[in-house]
Amino acid sequence: MAERATSTDSKTLRRRSRKARVVSPPPAPRLRLPKEIRRLQRQAPMYALQGISDLSTRLRDMTGRDVIDVNRLMAVMQFVYQQRELARRGPDYAVDDFGFDAEWTESFATGRALLVSNHAGVLPWDGTMIKTAIFAEHPNPRHVRALVASLFMGMPVLSWFLRRTGQTVGHPDDTRRLLERDELVLVFPEGVKGTGKPFKDRYRLRRFGRGGFVSTAIRAGAPIIPVSVVGSEEIYPMVADATPAARLFGLPYFPITPTWPWLGPLGMIPLPSKWRIQFHPPVHTESHSPESANDQHLVMTISDEVRDTIQKGIYDNLKLRRGVFV
Repeated sequence: MAERATSTDSKTLRRRSRKARVVSPPPAPRLRLPKEIRRLQRQAPMYALQGISDLSTRLRDMTGRDVIDVNRLMAVMQFVYQQRELARRGPDYAVDDFGFDAEWTESFATGRALLVSNHAGVLPWDGTMIKTAIFAEHPNPRHVRALVASLFMGMPVLSWFLRRTGQTVGHPDDTRRLLERDELVLVFPEGVKGTGKPFKDRYRLRRFGRGGFVSTAIRAGAPIIPVSVVGSEEIYPMVADATPAARLFGLPYFPITPTWPWLGPLGMIPLPSKWRIQFHPPVHTESHSPESANDQHLVMTISDEVRDTIQKGIYDNLKLRRGVFV
């Protein structure tokens, strides 16, 4: 009887398995590009590097010095390929409700703080440099969750990459939630007014708004760490803003630089400027009650203090920097 019961149970299990296989939806077919496009995809970086190498040789003949560091560019391309490989394996990892893949970029120490920095350079390379400095150079490496304008978070491919690397939309509620998780959050109060300012106004801070970052820090009980960045203004010297083109593409500004749009995609390669990043002593907000976040006088006082600290740090580091380009 026991053997019959076992046989019956195994038949029932197989029958249920067959039913499950029928009910379960088939896996979605993976999109495979045509062979010619895949070949072009593999060879495109080689052609691009060859073209940049030829351009570097011509510029060296014209100027008598290396304008483009090809070796450094190769290192950047290697880094990009590593990120692509990690992105390819992305679905195997867990993603939090902000879209950040912690295992994809590895996690380190904890402890909440709000980093506040000046913002410049047409494209937000300063955020990347600050994140790299803390992750690669700091004695206690950590990931920084940078707040990004909703404009960039609405772009199909870019938004996915930004979220996977820890960025999120610059909204007060999201900022507070990240700080309450003991994250290190980076904010740029100048916003696109900072990245879109002309080169003649370089290293002059724009207004910090109404101090929303201070209110968020007070409510979350997080210290504010001012950050002064030097080097971002020279990577894309913005000599003009093509406002009609900006309106056409729905952008806050359309930069005209010595290389963009004249050199096409090559004009997006940043110029090799010398960078200095200074992290100032924290401005503590923990002693203030959450209700004091509604005190506009207190908020603006702290905001002005942070802004003055960043501006002074910029001037000090400009004096210490020997030369503009590497």
